[in-house]
Amino acid sequence: MLKPRRVEGGKGKKERKKGEMAEEVCEAASKGDLEKVQSLIASGADVTYFNEDGLTPLMLAAKHGQAAIVKSLLEAGAPWNALSPSNLSAGDFAMDAGHQDAFDILLNTGIQAELILGTIARKENKTGDLDENYLEDRVSFSEDKLMDADSKAVMMAWEKPLMEAHAKAICSRGRGHILNIGFGMGLVDTAIQQYGPVTHTIVEAHPEVYERMRASGWTQKENVKVVFGRWQDVLPQLESYDGIFFDTYGEYYEDLREFHQHLPTLLKAGGIYSFFNGLCGGNAFFHVVYCQLVSLELESLGYSTQLIPLPVKDCLGEKVWEGVKHKYWQLDTYYLPVCQSLEDTE
Repeated sequence: MLKPRRVEGGKGKKERKKGEMAEEVCEAASKGDLEKVQSLIASGADVTYFNEDGLTPLMLAAKHGQAAIVKSLLEAGAPWNALSPSNLSAGDFAMDAGHQDAFDILLNTGIQAELILGTIARKENKTGDLDENYLEDRVSFSEDKLMDADSKAVMMAWEKPLMEAHAKAICSRGRGHILNIGFGMGLVDTAIQQYGPVTHTIVEAHPEVYERMRASGWTQKENVKVVFGRWQDVLPQLESYDGIFFDTYGEYYEDLREFHQHLPTLLKAGGIYSFFNGLCGGNAFFHVVYCQLVSLELESLGYSTQLIPLPVKDCLGEKVWEGVKHKYWQLDTYYLPVCQSLEDTE
């Protein structure tokens, strides 16, 4: 008796063919076969495909330095910010392998995408819900960290050398008037005090942190003015300053951008501005994208930004993160931003 022939559904054949085409794109991207990649794209190959190693055609092209293929894949809709199982993007592969042309294409694409969409570090709405939740929650203090109610670190002792470097930068114009947004553990403010500013204004929004400041004598210091509240709400109480540092918790990149809009009023001519540069601190390429992005946005406001590399690998042993829910920094180098008016740097 003859067995009935198995008939493949059209959908099954199509799916298999699409998978085969996507695998071919991966292979062609690795080998640098631009013509084949373009032909497969024109035939509808899936450029968002992840192969069995969890890599996309774009990652493979970047890894092998195939700049022309990187460009074609991006133009065809390949996601520049897709991540491999080891948390690497196409930009990371290009950067690690030293493929400058491919890296530059990916960097420019990332900057343009984030300017328009802000898919990585910007919030989708402007309500500030996360910030308000943090301000309502209890925090806990220990010798080496300040934690929120969800066991996420607000500030940690390993940041002390960074805060000292920030303080040195914003106080580099000599004794003057200094503003810090966000007290936390007081690391940067303790460092600022060593430079003997004429006035030292601190804005802190969390009630428990504020009470701890009061208890430890910060509100009694002769040259210190403590302003309790969210910076957005206390702006009318602020003046103009020779140095400004910004380091808040529970806010988004959009909030940092909003603060930058006030710099022309808050920062004196010749003054220095800096901020905690934790932007995308878990991915090296995304961090570069946001360093460039914030520099461009500050330039549009009339400020130049110098990024000073500080090695931090030795500060970050595994024990540092014990009991902490989220490692907010995982890179070997911290880029400290020093910003001042373009007119002052000419």
